[in-house]
This record gives sequence, C-alpha cells and structure tokens, in this order.
Amino acid sequence: MPRISTLRITRSHKIATAVLVAAGSVTAIAATGGASEAQTPQARSSISVEPVAAAGIPTAKDAAAKKAAQETAAKEAAAKKAAAKAAAKAAAEKDATEARSEKQAANRSTERKAVTPKKFANNLDGWIRESLDIMKKKNIPGSYEGLHRNIMRESSGNPNAVNDWDINARNGIPSKGLLQVIQPTFDAYHVKGTPKKLTDPVANITAAANYAADRYGSIDNVDSAY
Repeated sequence: MPRISTLRITRSHKIATAVLVAAGSVTAIAATGGASEAQTPQARSSISVEPVAAAGIPTAKDAAAKKAAQETAAKEAAAKKAAAKAAAKAAAEKDATEARSEKQAANRSTERKAVTPKKFANNLDGWIRESLDIMKKKNIPGSYEGLHRNIMRESSGNPNAVNDWDINARNGIPSKGLLQVIQPTFDAYHVKGTPKKLTDPVANITAAANYAADRYGSIDNVDSAY
C-alpha cells in the first residue's frame, strides 16, 4: 500500500492564509459601503431631520411657542383688566344714578310739602290756628288763648263787625274785623302772605297781633281797647 504523505503547514502558510482572510473582510466591507452609498437621491431626500435642542438650548420652534403663549397671557390679562374697569365704571354710574334719583325724590317731597298748604277749618277756630301758624313763621308772639279772648271782646267772633260810633268812625276810618283794626294800622302791620283785605279773618288777626307785639310785647298782654 502506498504511503500517504502528511501535508505540513508551515509558518509561511499560516501568514498567507491570514492575509487572504483579512483581504476578504476588507472586500466585504467595501462592498457593503458601496451598496449604501449607491442609494438614489430620492431615497436620501425622503429622510426628514427635526431640529433638536442641544445642551438645553431651545430651538426656534420652542421660542415661537413660548412667544405665542406669552402673547395669549398678555391678551387675557388685558381683557380681565378691561372687564374690571368696565364693571367699576358701571357700578359707579349706577351709584350716581341712584343718588340722583334719591335726591330728586327728596326734592320733590320737599316741594310738595312747600306748596301744599295746611288745611284749616273756615271758622273762628280755624282762623285763629292758621294765624298762629303764620305768626310762628314770622316770629310774632301770641297764643290761642290771647287771640281768642281779645277777638270775643272786640267782635264776638264776627269777621264783618264794624265800629261806627267811636272816634275812629267819626274820623272816617272805622275799626273793622275780628280784632277791630283801622285801615292805617292794617296797612302798616300787614303780614306778608296774607290777603291785603282788612276784613279777611286771618289777615285781620295777624296784622292785629303784629301791631300788639310792637306796642305791648304780645297780644296776650292786651285786656282792653288797644
């Protein structure tokens, strides 16, 4: 049987083999790279790149969003301020309107009181009370009792009573009315606001009381002809 010789792998063979293997790897890498670089322009253009914040630095998109948020907040604050101002103005106008209404109502009430005269009976009691009301406003002293007492003595309560026999009558100026007043005295002591008629009951009483106050201090001090 022929002898089979054993193949000896020498050091040189090992180095050559390693070189061949390395060369094949490089070729494979080159082939792979070539295939990647061979991509078409359309494929490369389809890849979108988004801006990314690096090291905490905001992108332009972040800055725009922040600015928009600030503008919105400023608009909301301005709207709230305008609403508060409008509400305050409306409240002030309402208060002013109510105050004017109250003042006008008070003025109308005062006017009604001023123009509405008191009601007095058309008799001796009413004439005396109306005269006393006027005398009080004019600061003319006198009481109901003093007026009534002198009226009953002078005319018995008759507003048209006329004295046609005394010295005044002989002189052509007879005493007339509830408190028997002559015309010159009535003219001199007539109280404004009463009729300018000697025999008018209220005008006669207030003029006589005014004269008595000037001469005697008050009609209450008169107990006889005066």
